[in-house]
Amino acid sequence: MKKIIVILLIAALMVNSCSQQGKETTDGQEPPHLEKRGGVTQLMVKGQPWLVLGCELGNSTSSSRSYLAPYWQKLKDAGVNTVLAVVSWEQTEPKEGQFDFTVVDNLLEDARSNDMKLVLLWFGSWKNGITSYTPTWVKRDTKRFPLAQTPEGKSLPILTTFGEETCQADAKAFAAMMRHLKEVDARQQTVVMIQMENEVGLHGHPRDYCALADAAYKGQVPKALTNWLSAHQDSLLPETRQAWMAGGCKTAGTWEEVFGPTDRAAEIFMAWNYATYMDRITESGKKEYALPVFVNAWIVQPEDSRPGNYPSGGPQAQNHDIWRAAAPHIDILSPDIYLNDFPQQLSLYARSGNPVFVPESRSGQNGAANAAYAIGAKGAIGYSPFGFERNSDDEVNATFRSFYQKAGRIASMMLTAQAENRIGAAWLKGDNPMRVKDTIRLGEVCIVCELISSGMRNGGAPQLTGGSYDPEAIGYAVAIQQTDDSYLLLGSNVRITFLPAKGEGIIGLAKVTEGDFDEQGQWQEGRWLNGDEIQLRYDLLYAVDEGFSGQGLNFSRPEPSFQRVELFTY
Repeated sequence: MKKIIVILLIAALMVNSCSQQGKETTDGQEPPHLEKRGGVTQLMVKGQPWLVLGCELGNSTSSSRSYLAPYWQKLKDAGVNTVLAVVSWEQTEPKEGQFDFTVVDNLLEDARSNDMKLVLLWFGSWKNGITSYTPTWVKRDTKRFPLAQTPEGKSLPILTTFGEETCQADAKAFAAMMRHLKEVDARQQTVVMIQMENEVGLHGHPRDYCALADAAYKGQVPKALTNWLSAHQDSLLPETRQAWMAGGCKTAGTWEEVFGPTDRAAEIFMAWNYATYMDRITESGKKEYALPVFVNAWIVQPEDSRPGNYPSGGPQAQNHDIWRAAAPHIDILSPDIYLNDFPQQLSLYARSGNPVFVPESRSGQNGAANAAYAIGAKGAIGYSPFGFERNSDDEVNATFRSFYQKAGRIASMMLTAQAENRIGAAWLKGDNPMRVKDTIRLGEVCIVCELISSGMRNGGAPQLTGGSYDPEAIGYAVAIQQTDDSYLLLGSNVRITFLPAKGEGIIGLAKVTEGDFDEQGQWQEGRWLNGDEIQLRYDLLYAVDEGFSGQGLNFSRPEPSFQRVELFTY
């Protein structure tokens, strides 16, 4: 009898051991989360802030481990520390109720072996507003999983937000993935954020015209929305205030009675329903494993004349209040920016305390300027060019790689400076007269940044400021205040001068050194710069009248570099 009991105990221990195999324990750690630090929101991983120097893989790249394999080392060499990778509903639940997370496990193993973090993009009901990543069993059953329709009753290849079973099925699959992630990654924290769906919204028309959507649009605006608007009426975004005022700021009525009989009312209706749908999925996943979740927006293009030209109801800047009201479990409303006015677009997504993260944008010199501006000027959690794995080692991306490599070495310094409001950035472009100069204010100093130029100034002497600007040139600067009178600058295609913020006295350059940071983040000093290297102007009488010393920092090449400067006032 005793022998039988011993055998049973051993068997029980073996079963328990097998059940724990492959699982991670949290060791009492908080999962990755967002935390307000000073005036910015930062991503915290294992108790420390993490700066995402990302690459969003092409949509199909992560579906094949062998296809992705050659890119890991190239991305690591390029300075990437975080990979944004698709996990699709169709690949993880090929048969209803049968889950396969092989793609997730492969990504985890390969990211860990390359010392990288992951952001997983959940492609479920929608990708770019269209339904293409759902399982076949969802695609085939349009009665159970209904589609959006045009006013003429034609079905679109887009799941309607009014499909109750669709939302439940998407939420069930997402929750299963998050449960699996907690089991296999809670301790190592390889996955640091989740993107919910991708660039959602309705194509073609401002709203959905399927029978369920039509009835809802002609029905009452949910009290949850009008109550939220009333509670936040003093801080509403201008776009929300204008739409609400168009209907007389009513707190009850149909969508057109509350927001006016316009396309804007239809867009707000769609925003509420997309956000509500996606919040339910997010909530189900966070109950399993509470990672930060963001959504990304297909932003309004200059040629767009109405909602539906861009995906109507998505998390575009004008819809942020509606999304905040409908989706409290979604943490960030992010822009995918490919337009040329990057600073202006990003500013729209940094309003009302929305944390800044750019999951899709450009690489190249333009991308380096974008990343520098997002991190330095807007306190961004991070930046990610799309499809960078395919051309990360191309010559066109040489300056982008250099920026990522250098930014990675001072990531901790930049994150601390973000939290302490000691960092700023300038974004410069030669084809925009309003963007050839920019000013960063840090402490009592205005750091005047000017795109590289050529020409003559007052007095006819050759000058390194003013004159003509190459319309193709793109420049940037990140400035970090280290003490009251010393600054670290990372610059490309830019010349920098200094003015006293209060206009009193003239600022001179006491000491300027170039250098770089090693892999451990330690400063390695190079040349001490003086004379020709820092003399930007020779028309000294004019310069002094304008408040300048005539000296400054010269970052004359696209290749980014560091300079340290100590200032004095006379």
